[in-house]
Amino acid sequence: MSRTETSDQYADSRDTTEGRVFTVTGGDWESITQAVDPLSQERLVVNMGPQHPSTHGVLRLVLELEGETVTEARVVVGYLHTGIEKNLEYRNWTQGTTFVTRADYLAPIFNETGYCLAVEKLLGIEEQIPARANTIRVMMMELNRISSHLIWLATTGMELGALTMMIFGFREREKILDIFESASGLRMNMAYVRPGGLAQDLPEEGLVKIKQFLKDMPGHLREYEDLLSGSPIWQERTQGVAYLDVSGCLALGVTGPVLRSAGLAWDLRKTMPYCGYETYDFDVATHNGADVWGRYMVRLEEIRQSLRIVEQCVERLEPGPVMVADKKIAWPAQLALGADGLGNSLNHVKHIMGQSMESLIHHFKLVTEGFRVPAGQVYTAIEAARGELGVHAVSEGGTRPHRVHLREPSFINLQAIPAMAEGALIADVIAGGASLDPVMGGCDR
Repeated sequence: MSRTETSDQYADSRDTTEGRVFTVTGGDWESITQAVDPLSQERLVVNMGPQHPSTHGVLRLVLELEGETVTEARVVVGYLHTGIEKNLEYRNWTQGTTFVTRADYLAPIFNETGYCLAVEKLLGIEEQIPARANTIRVMMMELNRISSHLIWLATTGMELGALTMMIFGFREREKILDIFESASGLRMNMAYVRPGGLAQDLPEEGLVKIKQFLKDMPGHLREYEDLLSGSPIWQERTQGVAYLDVSGCLALGVTGPVLRSAGLAWDLRKTMPYCGYETYDFDVATHNGADVWGRYMVRLEEIRQSLRIVEQCVERLEPGPVMVADKKIAWPAQLALGADGLGNSLNHVKHIMGQSMESLIHHFKLVTEGFRVPAGQVYTAIEAARGELGVHAVSEGGTRPHRVHLREPSFINLQAIPAMAEGALIADVIAGGASLDPVMGGCDR
């Protein structure tokens, strides 16, 4: 802007090769430009969601745009609130498993395990959990990690134009859900992990399916890489997109694959092991890209490492109980279905009733009222598919929780969307948001 001697402080502007030049002698700059450009204060606000196929659930993004560039991004959550945490206060400790499993519904085994580890810590029975139960817990968590990452590959591939990846990802996930169904009777929201152990033992049928999956999956991984890694379109849509370095991750509390894709090998399975993870041989997947490409590479490698862990679980799976020995805590874990496929078999009922009147009364009180947990509060954390899943459980000494709060990685990681999106193109908001892999059931619990 040049300043000249003139009596008109709002002199005309002129266009030059360097842009528009205003010649003024005073006044407010914004009022001057507004007088010349009536659209200077116009802004385009776009509501992306909460019903949008690329927001991974009912997530709402309020985007302010200048052309195709995002100038401001605001994240709005709460459209899927189910009151899971509040409901836990009205159910006994074992029934709580049925609620927490519905939070992050793509990784239910992690919710169940984190919650049960907190209950077991309050009870002081961490060392009493049978080895077979811990081994099956680790096996199921790693299979769940693979199925969750497959959903990420499938949905992100679809959003960025690789529709074949959508079909491939769900195809392999179905095989894992078949394993879950063999073990628990359900494909999702299984409530399979219980305080003290497992709902029931892993049947031979499930073990056969796991071994077949371990044989097939490495070949499918190579298919994914052949399909995506060498694709110029995939590279253009992911490399250098939605950059978030280590300092940004740490400032926002971001964990999981997003943090490891920025180069920091922080994995609770290694740094703060639980369920015997310190006895397994595996590597922490990292990348230095700090972008969507890096998160893609980390998740692929995590699938390989999870397969390694599952193989070790199969090798060390020894016969034994899957529920803690203390009958004042142990929920019945060896149930047999009746002929109608619904209730307990007559032989099982006969066995319970034939023991003694005291054992029958105890069985009834354990199932209806539940066991008492000593007063206190604990925090346990595990490495879930999306990052650190923490459980803060508070007991007042009763049969129900006083308070349970989940530190859910989807909710924490969503804070990174403005940092990744502002200043970038609106098309990159899709890729950046997808790379966080949020699940709104966990966010809005």
